[in-house]
Amino acid sequence: MDAWLEFAKGPLFRFTFAIMLLGLARVLILSIINGFEAKGKSREKKLPMNYVMKLTFGFVFPIRSLRVKPLYSVVSIIFHFGLLFTPILLFDHALLFENSIGVSWLGLTLSKSLADWLTLLTIVFGLIILVLRVSNRASRSISRKQDFIWPILLIIPFISGFICGNSVLNPDSYKAFLLAHILSGELIFVLLPFTKIAHCILMPISQWITARSWKFAPDSPEEVTIALGKEGEPI
Repeated sequence: MDAWLEFAKGPLFRFTFAIMLLGLARVLILSIINGFEAKGKSREKKLPMNYVMKLTFGFVFPIRSLRVKPLYSVVSIIFHFGLLFTPILLFDHALLFENSIGVSWLGLTLSKSLADWLTLLTIVFGLIILVLRVSNRASRSISRKQDFIWPILLIIPFISGFICGNSVLNPDSYKAFLLAHILSGELIFVLLPFTKIAHCILMPISQWITARSWKFAPDSPEEVTIALGKEGEPI
């Protein structure tokens, strides 16, 4: 077990982290290329930065969704916040990065009590998102299989990590949970660039692509009504 742990924390961690970085870089480059291709095809060449910032802010803080689906929106915001910042700012993870790739932010890490609370909130809200997605017919109809699998996969490292940090386990059980924690996190590293979860990392570039692809010329509505023969009719 010790040999597996050393392999998982060392070579395997560096390998899976490199896959994630290279995969996200590929997605980023392709997204930028697609954005410029969309710009070349669009009649509306100007894209105000405040428009992109508005889209990005609306993506991070979905005010409109808060009015329509307040529970789901609040749960989703807190879940994504915990999902992103808890692993990054956890002391043990910062130490792992320092030992593995020589990058350190130990001075910015969370206190253990705050990290524990964020971990528990992420676990609970991840389960709530899964229940809401399964129980809502509209959500089920537009969800793919990965949309149901991802919440489970994402909270496995949080559950196993919380158990390792807060339970009294015999050495073998502790090592088993720790190995499950590390391997599940590394599996997420590998899968991340190839799923829609990458949108969390690539924002606001993803919002720029959306804005560029769906930004129409000012006279587009009038041209559409003329093409449909609906001039003068209420829309």
